[in-house]
Amino acid sequence: MTVTAIVVGCSAGGVTALQTLLGGLDPRLAQALVVCCHRSADDSANLAGVLARSSRLPVVEAAEREPARGGVVHLAPPGYHLLMESDNRFALSVDPHVSHARPSIDVLFCSAAQAWRAGLVGVVLTGANTDGAEGLRLIRRYGGIAIVQSPASAQAPAMPQAALDLAGADHCVPLEAIPALLNRLCLA
Repeated sequence: MTVTAIVVGCSAGGVTALQTLLGGLDPRLAQALVVCCHRSADDSANLAGVLARSSRLPVVEAAEREPARGGVVHLAPPGYHLLMESDNRFALSVDPHVSHARPSIDVLFCSAAQAWRAGLVGVVLTGANTDGAEGLRLIRRYGGIAIVQSPASAQAPAMPQAALDLAGADHCVPLEAIPALLNRLCLA
């Protein structure tokens, strides 16, 4: 299987988890990487700047109608759902919150699963609710790969546990092992 894109979802404890994840990714990755981290609409923190200090890949905030570019980490902006369109471009939505969040991991994962099908890898990291579980199930249904941070290694284990309970996983590993696993899947 050829990996086209990676989607990552996280919530409570997510910034630290993303720093670990992005810091271990090979800078040669050619896949688009799209991240949904729960953030409030009034979040003025420069998350892209914070994560860029740990990442060997460029980190940008996704924008309406921009294409998902390979080798770039795209962040869901605060206050908007981030969706993937079939033409590999982003769409932003202010539809109601899903799982008490906007941006919602499920919204991103479900649209990405339909856009990228079997070429997609979905990653669920630490978080305190169930967002991402339904989207990960759809990723697997379309033939994509599901990676879940082992709940025991998560700062907030509810989200990875919900993903395991609903969707299962192709790989359930500690956070520190996820970057090497993604490198193997994407550079093989």
